[in-house]
Amino acid sequence: MPSFGRYSELTLDQMTAEQREAYSYLMDGPRGRLPGPYKVWIHNPKLVHAADPLGRHFTPGQYSLSEREREIAVVVITNKWASDYPATAHEKRGKEVGLTAAQVEAMAAGLPTSFDDPREQAVYEVAVSLANNRIVTEGLYARAVDLLGHPGVSDVVTLMGYYTAVSLTMNFYAVPAGTPGISR
Repeated sequence: MPSFGRYSELTLDQMTAEQREAYSYLMDGPRGRLPGPYKVWIHNPKLVHAADPLGRHFTPGQYSLSEREREIAVVVITNKWASDYPATAHEKRGKEVGLTAAQVEAMAAGLPTSFDDPREQAVYEVAVSLANNRIVTEGLYARAVDLLGHPGVSDVVTLMGYYTAVSLTMNFYAVPAGTPGISR
């Protein structure tokens, strides 16, 4: 019986030894939980060990973006993929970190918005350009590198890639917003 969208989560007694080890790695490690996509990815322990360090890289204070900048990129890309589970969670998170409701709602709807902070504006424009399969113009490229540096630009691009994987996983398994899955 499906427990997470149309996905039937594995219980501990259903897991292989490798899956149990990956589960313990997540639950007993820095994450201390089995977040959304990892409920599915636990089927593939090698993927868990590859994806988790990348996901943890985006822990506050561990990378070059502010939380507002992070949420701008995530809201743009999860809504581009129309992925209800992460989009809803990050729209809420965006407001919690100080983005206005109007900004979040515009990004969620694919409508233009703007930011007073030049770094946030650059993150937004880069995210929209990449999400909409547009070429990043020379002017935007130069402004983004000037404001964010290459580490910041790399973080924006990689964060969007990570959340593309999250979004596509949630879309494939048709996971609605707020679905808790089985209690762990």
